[in-house]
Amino acid sequence: MSMLVVFLLLWGLSLSPEAEAATFLETRPDLWAEAESLLEPWANMTLTCRAPLFTSDFKLFKDGVLRDRVHLDVPTKEHRFLLGAITADTRGLYGCRYDIGDSWTQLSNLLEVTGAETLPPPLLSSKPVSWITRGLDTTLLCRGGLRGVTFLLRRKGDDQFLEVAEAPQDVAATFPVQQAGNYSCSYRTHAAGTPSEPSATVTVEELAAPPPPKLSFQGASAEVLLRGGKTSLVCMGPLESGMEFQLRRGDKVLLVDTWSTSPDRVVFKLNSVVQGDGGLYTCRYHLHGKDMPWSQDSAPVELLVSDETLPAPKLSAEPATLRPEPGTLVQLRCRAPRAGLRFALVREDNNRRQVLGLQSPAGDEAIFELRDVSLLDRANYSCIYTDIAPPFAGSAPSEHLELRVDGPLPRPQLQPLWSGSVSPGHDATLHCKAPLSRVSHITFELLQGKEVVTRSSSSEDLVLTYVGPQHAGNYTCRYSSWSFVSDLSDPVELRVAGH
Repeated sequence: MSMLVVFLLLWGLSLSPEAEAATFLETRPDLWAEAESLLEPWANMTLTCRAPLFTSDFKLFKDGVLRDRVHLDVPTKEHRFLLGAITADTRGLYGCRYDIGDSWTQLSNLLEVTGAETLPPPLLSSKPVSWITRGLDTTLLCRGGLRGVTFLLRRKGDDQFLEVAEAPQDVAATFPVQQAGNYSCSYRTHAAGTPSEPSATVTVEELAAPPPPKLSFQGASAEVLLRGGKTSLVCMGPLESGMEFQLRRGDKVLLVDTWSTSPDRVVFKLNSVVQGDGGLYTCRYHLHGKDMPWSQDSAPVELLVSDETLPAPKLSAEPATLRPEPGTLVQLRCRAPRAGLRFALVREDNNRRQVLGLQSPAGDEAIFELRDVSLLDRANYSCIYTDIAPPFAGSAPSEHLELRVDGPLPRPQLQPLWSGSVSPGHDATLHCKAPLSRVSHITFELLQGKEVVTRSSSSEDLVLTYVGPQHAGNYTCRYSSWSFVSDLSDPVELRVAGH
């Protein structure tokens, strides 16, 4: 019985969309398969690596290991690697990269070449988002790894719906979406061929109003300022472009200075704030065009502004010692002369301020709890309060209270997000868990021996991409900030299947 060769494009990016766009947009190569005959694609196959820039050097990898390297006399943007008839030795996960200057680019998309009785599913994704609304052109992109196939789009529950798109010079097809529903796609190599297994389902919703953006004070949900201070709010929408943003305090639209370095967000500048500038802020957006509907409002963020005309509160700790034992509960009490106030607890460390909590208690004091304290909580703390009704007078900050927690930092725990061995060519994700809810700006690092192999400042998940036999071994992780570095976690062993 003939062994059918199949090709599935796998996407395994470990960076955020912002980092991906900055890193891969101009340099990442593309890899696909071409068959001498689509009637027998397994009989004679070529892999094409296309670069967006001219180069003289290409590398082809299989299952995480270098398989072929070529140096060309004349720079080009494309090189074809001949696989020939597919055998057990040529089945696997392929990727390519090329040389730019004195360095090699990031790996291309991964292309799986395997033997199977049926074609495996392609990858279906929605562009630019997974919803439709007035003024937005949403599409579905169905992509496989074999050039020249025909793609089929279906909507669940609608036997009459079938969209067909041929891709004689491509490995993907784009389908416009006019209706909400659950969609899947498949492909076939020729008219009489059996379609592949369907892709994973993509749900497209119809929304009367676009979904909310995200608003923050440069990543924080609250800010405390003295009168005359300044701050910035970042409003980030779900689209890469085509949005107009609006900042509001309550129902009032605020006309403030703005700037932006990316079309998916805007920065609103609040300069020289006064008492009336305190409160809850939201942002929203609408698509470019006449009479486009506004999106849903973002989750609110809060700004407290104090004119320092009210007496400063008194901040105390319970237990009263300023050198609490690691692992204990510390209560920070902020007491004011009267009730009916809004309190904020502020942490200051290495000239960086962070609002740890906001409260509106019934009485004249707010109690903020620091559970399971550690060296991470070593910092200066203060509190402040403001009236919750006009004219919104506010206090001076309390005297600083310095907590000095001794002992080592809590060690992180490294957890593999897989079981057994990792298949060659696939990604391996490890979760570096640490008690950091009260600390901002943390970097996580994954180490093999003493070498840092990857790091992240946005997630506790650390990804080893395109694992090969060289990745087998023991791994540890740690976390760090400006003023500290943790000890290493206990090791986790990574085993690569077949090695």
